[in-house]
Amino acid sequence: MKRQKRDRLERAQSKGYQAGVNGRSSEACPYHNIDTRCQWLGGWRDGRDIKTTNMK
Repeated sequence: MKRQKRDRLERAQSKGYQAGVNGRSSEACPYHNIDTRCQWLGGWRDGRDIKTTNMK
């Protein structure tokens, strides 16, 4: 059971990262569950940081 939860959260983080790199808004988060939403937003922030670092 824990493996499924970890995989789901890792997938949410990965999808958020891709959204951040592609320049999507944080409002585009498709998750409503607090845990998965936090993971998605964390990935989104990481992706935005990478995007802004590469633009400098």
